[in-house]
Amino acid sequence: MIAPRSTRVQRCLATLLVIAAGLLLRRFGYDLGMSFVVVKYGGSVLWGAMVFLALAALTGSSNIARLAFGAFLIALCVELSRLYRTPAMDAFRLTVAGKLLLGRVFSLWNIAAYAVGIGSAATVDAWRLRRGRRSSV
Repeated sequence: MIAPRSTRVQRCLATLLVIAAGLLLRRFGYDLGMSFVVVKYGGSVLWGAMVFLALAALTGSSNIARLAFGAFLIALCVELSRLYRTPAMDAFRLTVAGKLLLGRVFSLWNIAAYAVGIGSAATVDAWRLRRGRRSSV
């Protein structure tokens, strides 16, 4: 089932908010006295949520389970790509865009953090979709 246009717009806005939160966390987290674990894995949780929301906005699907599975596959592929090394990929990973999009070092903890972010975003999105259906009935 395809979500209405307003849902896609809301998902796009949510994606942008999560991106902003992740960038702010990575930029100011340590300055605010947050621990390494909060900054590092909080950013990974937000990255996972962003992947889910971006996929949901792009596809317009309201099948939350399928979206969550697809987002997890994307996140897993990105994490596994860190095991593949070429001079060009390593050079890209040294740029700001490369650090934010691909990261540099493979970590099972990142995969777990992505799953938490995807699950959280999927839960909120499912709740929002159910609430929207009830108010329109």
